[in-house]
Order: sequence, then C-alpha cells, then structure tokens
Amino acid sequence: MEVVETQRTVVKSVPELWAELSEVTLLGRMLHGQFGEIGITRLTPESSIEWQSELASGSVELEPGGFGTRVRLTAQIAQATPAAVATDAAAATRRTGLLARLFGRRPTPSAQAATPEVAASVDPARAQSALTAVLDEIGAARHRPFSREPGAAPQITYRT
Repeated sequence: MEVVETQRTVVKSVPELWAELSEVTLLGRMLHGQFGEIGITRLTPESSIEWQSELASGSVELEPGGFGTRVRLTAQIAQATPAAVATDAAAATRRTGLLARLFGRRPTPSAQAATPEVAASVDPARAQSALTAVLDEIGAARHRPFSREPGAAPQITYRT
C-alpha cells in the first residue's frame, strides 16, 4: 500500500469543518469520485474521520491550531491485484469432440479458459491532487459578508 498525505491550516473552526467533512455524501463529493464510492468507517467527534472504498482507505484528522484548524488528509492506496473471474469449472475443462474439431466449430466463450482481470487502481499523483482539492474546497470562503450583489452599482453618498 502506498500512503499519500497532505495537510494545511484552514481558517475555520473545528465544528464548522466537522459539519462539512463528517457527512459521507459531502466527503465523497469532495473527493470527486477519485477513490470510488466511499463509506465512513469510524468517527471520533470533532477530531478524526476514517473512510474506506474499494480502491483506497484514508483518514481526516482535525486539530485546533493558532488561527484556525490543522487538517491532515491521508489516503492508503490499495495495490492492483488480479481479480478472480467467476467461471464454470465444468465448462472450462470441457473438451471438444472429433467432429467439432474436423468441421471447425469453436467452443463457446464460456468454455474457454478465463483470463484474470486486473482491478482498477488509483495513481498516487491523482490521489494527491484529489486530497489537495478537498483542502482547497474546505478552505474557500462560502460567503462574503460585506459584498454587494454581482453587477450592482456602488452606493456612494455625499454629505454636504
């Protein structure tokens, strides 16, 4: 297993980040489907989240920092292994008869020996960029309290 890690201090409170990251749908959307469908396996309130998928497993650790919260994201990428293909053993070992060989009949594809398929894997560079994208998303400001509507003219008042 290869481990990919990234961390950053985000200018948000721990409860605010916990609300965003502890929801499996929000965390899965933030990981942009890079690791497949994820499920949360363990939650430690306002400090850590552990998740797992077919392609990887990982954790999110939150700890209060000076001017925000230190967020550490870790992903352990599973190695690509040959996946067993379900085949009928009797069909795979069936022999073709003399007439079938003479007249050129070929056995059905289910009777042919199955080749193992290779399970999909995640590239470590893409995994690193997916974790960095999560940090970018949770670190972005969601609202600007003193801004005006886009395209609105500035309101200037003159006093005499």
